[in-house]
Amino acid sequence: MYWTMNTLPLPQYVELGVHSLSGLLWTLLLLFLWHCYRIGSDLTLPGHAHAGKLKSNSRRSMISRSVSCIKTKGSARSKQSRSDQIGPFISMDRVKEDEQGTGYLTPVLSHSLFPAQATAEAKKLYKALQEYAKRYSWVGMGRIHKGLREQVKQNDLPAIQKPHLFFLPDVPSVPFFPRDAHRHDIELLEASYPVILAEFQAVYQRGIDSKTGWTCVGPKGQAVFPLYNAGVYMTGNCRSCPCTYRTLLSLRTFINSNSLGSAGFWLLGPGASLASSYGPTNTRLRCHLGLQTPPLCELVVGGEPQCWSEGHCLLVDDSFLHTISHKGPPESGPRVILSVDLWHPNVAAAERQALDYMFSPDL
Repeated sequence: MYWTMNTLPLPQYVELGVHSLSGLLWTLLLLFLWHCYRIGSDLTLPGHAHAGKLKSNSRRSMISRSVSCIKTKGSARSKQSRSDQIGPFISMDRVKEDEQGTGYLTPVLSHSLFPAQATAEAKKLYKALQEYAKRYSWVGMGRIHKGLREQVKQNDLPAIQKPHLFFLPDVPSVPFFPRDAHRHDIELLEASYPVILAEFQAVYQRGIDSKTGWTCVGPKGQAVFPLYNAGVYMTGNCRSCPCTYRTLLSLRTFINSNSLGSAGFWLLGPGASLASSYGPTNTRLRCHLGLQTPPLCELVVGGEPQCWSEGHCLLVDDSFLHTISHKGPPESGPRVILSVDLWHPNVAAAERQALDYMFSPDL
């Protein structure tokens, strides 16, 4: 048997529901048309304002006019003060710093150089920094700017830390750094200690003479066998010490691209001492790997004494006032270390790149 919808008895409220639904749809349609009509009536033609909005527009115009009058009166008074506040940051000619000395970014935005008392070396470095910024960017150069402008002040102040060439401000520093500052490089140098010592002994047995690659030959056994001298690769000496040379290239923070970095064997004979001095910059740390360390050898940095140990490294900030002495007996032999210049851990990568350019051996 087949059933159809017509045969089913439907209650009457279902039919009422269908009619009410159609009525609701017609109501919504009428509301939508009325809404569209209201929107269309609110859109006035140019030059014809709607009567209902005329009063509100006039009120708004009156308020805006009064506000503009107030602003016009106050603009003349605040114009000078606003220009004084914004001027140092947008002017290309103004180079005055504030009394606190915090406007060290001003040289970035100006064409002016340093005061008249600036040294020729500082002006040369600033010119190199400008050339670097033209090629690359000024981003990250704030501390270098500040250091160059305040170099004159640093030279006049008595201090326990006073590098004579370049001081990078806002760099935390201590006379001796912990191993964690350059753990990878220190562990690599200490692991290579036997090979490095053997290569030094082979070079030392050939005799200390300028013809065999030694420099700074002085009294009481003072001598240096450089592998890198002020960023310059010493070809003959590196060929005499190939394993040491490869170890240097494996270091992550070795300064081998500018004149601030050097590496080599340093000798100091018994009874010799080096007078108090400052290093050239605080952007580097000098790593000393002890090769031969007789007793009574001492290094004093910033008033803190330390002794070398064979096969172990010392991280020294030589921008502090430092002295070196060897007070051992003549039979104790020379004190020998491998000295390697590493980047200071608080010098950013962008600053390292800029310093490489500024202190390039080719400039």
